[in-house]
Amino acid sequence: MAKKNKIIAVYVDGSNLYHKLRNLDISNTTYFDYGGLAKWLARNRKIVSKRYYIGVIRAKESDKKGQVLRKSQIKLFNHLSSKKQGFIIKRGYLMKNEGVYHEKGVDVKIAVDMLVGAYENMYDTAILISSDTDLVPAIQKVRQLGKDIEYIGFSHKPSYGLIKHATETRLLTQNDIESFESPRKNAKKK
Repeated sequence: MAKKNKIIAVYVDGSNLYHKLRNLDISNTTYFDYGGLAKWLARNRKIVSKRYYIGVIRAKESDKKGQVLRKSQIKLFNHLSSKKQGFIIKRGYLMKNEGVYHEKGVDVKIAVDMLVGAYENMYDTAILISSDTDLVPAIQKVRQLGKDIEYIGFSHKPSYGLIKHATETRLLTQNDIESFESPRKNAKKK
């Protein structure tokens, strides 16, 4: 069980979390209670930083679908940065390659921020919500620096690479997530 006096920093891989939530039929990820989830994961420990990493959608004026996605992402950013949610948004970018978009720069930002936080003694434990094994080298170094890493994954699709290298693992279930789902689940634009 977690010690109450530990200082926590929360690092969320936004795209990764988005896809895991969608797999669990959480349809309104824009107004999901990310701050509530972070607080619940911290288990009464002090959170000093909450960061949400995501590739920014850019769309030409003529791209109607792209414009809808961009506007939805702006709503997400406003929600995340609200006083209630309290996240710092760290932006990467999306690159189109052969018709498919790929997120760029996000994993590097997460890794750098976790390492800087460890070197600067910002936290005792980093809570990492991601399943990206590209983060394993950063996790290993953070642990060498005497910090703990809690990997937060999902029971329906865990990352065994992160399980192997994290100090502690928590795999979330549908029941764990439902209490953070927005009451605006099917909110329509008025």
